Amino acid sequence: MKMKYFVLLLIVGFALTAMMYPNQSTQTQGYQVGDEAIGFSLKNANNTVNGIGEKVTLSDYKNAKGYIVIFTCNHCPFAKAYEDRIIDLHKKYAPKGYPIIAISPNDAISYPDDNYANMKVRSKEKGFNFAYLYDETQEVATAYGATKTPHVYLLEKKGDKNYVRYIGAIDDNTYNPEEVTEKHLEKATDALLAGNKIEKSFTRAVGCSIKWKK
Repeated sequence: MKMKYFVLLLIVGFALTAMMYPNQSTQTQGYQVGDEAIGFSLKNANNTVNGIGEKVTLSDYKNAKGYIVIFTCNHCPFAKAYEDRIIDLHKKYAPKGYPIIAISPNDAISYPDDNYANMKVRSKEKGFNFAYLYDETQEVATAYGATKTPHVYLLEKKGDKNYVRYIGAIDDNTYNPEEVTEKHLEKATDALLAGNKIEKSFTRAVGCSIKWKK
């Protein structure tokens, strides 16, 4: 009898936690490879793409064959370590139909470095050549199931729908790009462009945890 009572208390406790912290209870859920990805309309912090403050949607990219969506932020050292590589990836793949779309989902109250004003500053300082969007409500990150910064979702466009083809890390060496041995994202994107099967469609994202609102 005592065991049944204890189990009941645990169930009630988990239910209350889920009600109090909905983002935290769902943040590990989200898309799997092959799922259809939702669209979004998010405010842009980069005045070189669509104009500063303007909303950016997937449909803005008229000639896109797909999209490289990367959840990232300002303050995380992992995210900072990849900034130059993300710039280079956009230079390489945007002309081929796969533009980078970076999204910052962090709670800016707890982490002011990641607020919209500082996103604008960082975009200008680094010369971002891609859209840098603010997921203020964290709804997009939650829907995708992003957990890290950076966290990559490679989408393939099929008609008016977009399907997830790769999820995970950009490559296998955060702090030493000259020592990278596996360029996960590039291999996946090259396979899509060539019409080939992606050999490794999922890797573990490595980075700072997304800072969810309490």
